[in-house]
Formats: sequence, structure tokens, C-alpha cells
Amino acid sequence: MEPFEIHFPDAVLEDLQRRLSETRWPTQIGSGWEYGADLSYLKELCEYWRTGFDWRAQEKALNRFDHFKTAIDDLTIHFIHQRSDNPKALPLVIIHGWPGSICEFGKIIGPLSDPTHHGGQAQDAFHVVCISMPGFGFSDPPGKPGFDIKTVAEVVAKLMARLGYSTYGAQGGDWGSSVASWLGSIDEEHVCGIHLNLVAVSPPKGMRDPLEGLSQREIAHLERRRTFMKYEVGYREIQSTKPLTLSYGLNDSPAGLAAWIVDLFRSWSDCAGDIEHTFTKDELLSNITVYWATQTIDASMRVYYETRKSKNFYPQCVNVPTGCAIFPEEILNVPRQWAENIYNIKRWTEMPFGGHFAALEAPDLLVEDIRAFFRHLR
Repeated sequence: MEPFEIHFPDAVLEDLQRRLSETRWPTQIGSGWEYGADLSYLKELCEYWRTGFDWRAQEKALNRFDHFKTAIDDLTIHFIHQRSDNPKALPLVIIHGWPGSICEFGKIIGPLSDPTHHGGQAQDAFHVVCISMPGFGFSDPPGKPGFDIKTVAEVVAKLMARLGYSTYGAQGGDWGSSVASWLGSIDEEHVCGIHLNLVAVSPPKGMRDPLEGLSQREIAHLERRRTFMKYEVGYREIQSTKPLTLSYGLNDSPAGLAAWIVDLFRSWSDCAGDIEHTFTKDELLSNITVYWATQTIDASMRVYYETRKSKNFYPQCVNVPTGCAIFPEEILNVPRQWAENIYNIKRWTEMPFGGHFAALEAPDLLVEDIRAFFRHLR
């Protein structure tokens, strides 16, 4: 275990500014986001990135947490390890997804590790571990084929064992939901429970009518899911089949990278079409800058390819207690009865607002649900 501090060289930031100033912009017909990332907004965002965004301030904010690196299976893995002052705190690993990073968790690490200073009770304290998944941000990219999302879970389990935690909980959304699910399956001996803010399951096999017994709310969620699968999965198809081809452009053009990521933050969040209703420019650009400066966009997308090839998206059965926080504007929301076919559901919370990036969009709701779920598993 080696302490780690985030710091990008000045030359990297200067090169970023130069590239932004030399962007070759495409043309756009009409207005808005119908054809993809809106041109006028991207110009505004990238100009702010070039002239107003203070990465050093973002570094300082991230470095207020305790960062470390360690070698696991020939990879150097980065993680935040924010231990609570409460000796009875429960270890909790939180796993991000794509196109996210540890930057998503800045609003929830403090309330989870130090609840008494954030309106909570001492008995709800956690030792918080936030890992940069292999190939994301400050962790090494896998150097050989076959590194799918189940393999990521195996790395996380080894990290928690190395930290000396014989019992721990896991939490995640997006790919983090898959990792947490695999942890509940492959490390059941040590995982006391998992908490998910994305539940992505199919109808139970042999079910004659998938809509039977569903509420109008659940049916509406499924209709939204059908719309998403029809119009919003182009990113997934290219990343699952030709990630390297896409990476040449995204790794070379910061404006291209910003467009690719920001379009999804807008589409997947509870922002009613106005991305800055939910996220600040600094929040968006902090996450994008991590991808840019670490040059990990290729490796981060590769998990789509590897997992599609292995088909290890989720385990077939998870026996550990499971809590689910259901945010209304999540990209996929499935009925509880579908989820119960795979998970041992102990808590199912329908949230009043929020979307895919729960830790950024609705941190208070997420924190309280995590506390409530694990309260009975300590």
C-alpha cells in the first residue's frame, strides 16, 4: 500500500488548452440535442474548460480524501480509503461505472464515513473504499484480453481482503451494480449485503406475460426502457464491438471526448433536458479531465467489449441481502418481482427524483438509503 496524491503535470494541462483552442467544430442543423451533443453548448463548455475551469481546485478537493495505490494481479490499483473514527464502522466498497469515476463520490464519502458531522448517527458510520476500476482513471489498464466485469469484481474482492476486512458491504450503479452483484455471488462469505442504484435484469424465464401483475408505474418504466433501447444505445454497440476504432478520436480530441461523455450525462440524468440544472460545469469537467489526462477512455470502454464477449454481465443468483434505490429517471427500471428472481431483496426504495448518477444528483437520498439498508446488517 502506497499513499497517492492526484497531480497532473502542467504540460498536460497546457496541451489540453492548446487542443481546445484548435478544435475543428462540426456543423449542426436545427438546434438542441436531437442529433447528439448540442454544438452551442459544447462550444460554451469547452471554452470554459479552456479559460475558466480550475483543475488545481478540483485536485485539491479530491485530495482531501485518503488515496492509495496497491498492486493486484500485476495491475496497480488506485482507491480512496476513508476510514471512520468509529471503530465499529462497517467497511463499504463503492464502485463507479462508465462514463463515471471516483469524482462522482465526493458528496457522499463524508456523510458515510463521518455521519455525525453530516446529520446522521454514529452507529451508521462506514469505512469507505472507492476504487478506480482497472482501466479507469488512476488504475492501470488491463494488458491482456478477457478482463471482463466479473474479473473486476475479483480484483475488488482481493483489495478488500488486503485491507483486512473480513466482512464488508458493496454499493454501485451502472457497471458498479454489476461488480457489486458479482461480489455478492463470488465473495458471499465476506459480503454482508449489496446496495444497488441500478437494477438491470430481464423478465424471468418462462414468464408467459411479463406485464402480468405490474402497476401502471412499473409498466411506464418498462415503456421508457423500450424507448431507451431503441434510441439511446448507440454508444454501447460501438463500445462493445469496436472500442479501439472510437478511441482514436476520443483520445486525441478533448472536445470529442467531452461531447461523447456529456451527451450521456444529459440523457441519463433527471435534468429535464437542461444538463446544468443537475450538474455544474466543474462537476462535468472534473470527471472528463480525469479521462483525458490519464488517457483511459480506450481501456474504460474495453470492459463493454470483454463483458459482451464473456456474457458475464450479472450472476444468475445473488443470495446476500440486497437493497435497491430506484431513481425515477434511471436509464433502466425494472419491476421488483423481476429483480426478486435473482436477488434476495430486503429493501426497495422508490425515490422522488434523480437519475443514473445518483451520488451526484441526489446524494442525500442515496446516503440515507445506504444507511437504512446496512443498519440491520452490521
